[in-house]
Formats: sequence, structure tokens, C-alpha cells
Amino acid sequence: MSLRADTFDLGGLRLHAGEGRRVDLSVAVEPFSLAGESYPVEPELVPARLDVSRTTGQGYALRLRFDASLAGPCMRCLEAAAPTFSIDAREVSVPGEGEELESPYVEHEVLDVHDWARDALALALPATVLCRAECAGLCAVCGANLNTAGPEHGHEREPDPRWSKLSELRFE
Repeated sequence: MSLRADTFDLGGLRLHAGEGRRVDLSVAVEPFSLAGESYPVEPELVPARLDVSRTTGQGYALRLRFDASLAGPCMRCLEAAAPTFSIDAREVSVPGEGEELESPYVEHEVLDVHDWARDALALALPATVLCRAECAGLCAVCGANLNTAGPEHGHEREPDPRWSKLSELRFE
């Protein structure tokens, strides 16, 4: 069973330099709003694995891994989509050693697991959420789902509007 954690007290592990610990926990991740649609994260409490290693000095090397899905409409065909993403995020936090070595998720030896998990998932999201990679989308003329319409689906081409004046010619 994993522990629900929005924050995690790294100091409570009492690690010495070179020691590490693996912790299984669950974290809630708020829905994402993409293209005006809400995409909740599933499961509601995402099981995650946190690896914590103490570095020399007062720092930590951190690794967060989890799998999560977004549930919502496909951005091409509007059918249900639930793509799954595998997250493997790493952070280093060594206070006082410069901005590049200070994690925004660690403050006073408390790790903000909630924000880190959400940001890591956000970075993994594609530009469009699809039901499957080869989704054909909707027909631009009639709106039919091209994934199910079949190869016989088609429409007569509209004449090129640049040639419209020719239709006014009358031969007698």
C-alpha cells in the first residue's frame, strides 16, 4: 500500500551522504485544460515511486516515476481518448550551490511531490491528445468519423472558384 503525499519530508528519512531510500506513494494530479476541454488524470490517486539519495553537503538527488492517463475527447475525431504516459523525472537539490542545482520543488527539506508530478506530466503531454496515433479525424465536408467511414467515403470535388466566370459563357 502506498502513502498519499502532496508533500514529502526528505529530512525525516535521516539519510547520510551516499545513502538512498525508495518510497512508494500516491499523488493526486489535477485535470489539464487543453483546447478548452478538461482532461482528468487517471487514476485519481496516481501510484508513484520516489527514489531519494543524499548527496554530499545538504543536497538530494531525486527521481519520480509513475504512469498516468488523460481521459477526454480525441482532438481529431472527438471519440473517447485515454493515452497513457510513463513519467521518469529527476531533480537535484543542493542549496547554496547555484540556481541550476536548486530544485523549485524542494524547500527546507520538504519535497512538493504534487507540483513536481503535475509539471513532469505536463512536459510529457503531446500537442494533441489522440485516441490513437493513426486517428484520421473527421471529414471536413460532412463531419463523418473517418476512422469508421470506410474507404468508399468521399465527396464530389467542388469546382475551382477561379474558373467560375467560364460557367457564364453561352455558345449559340
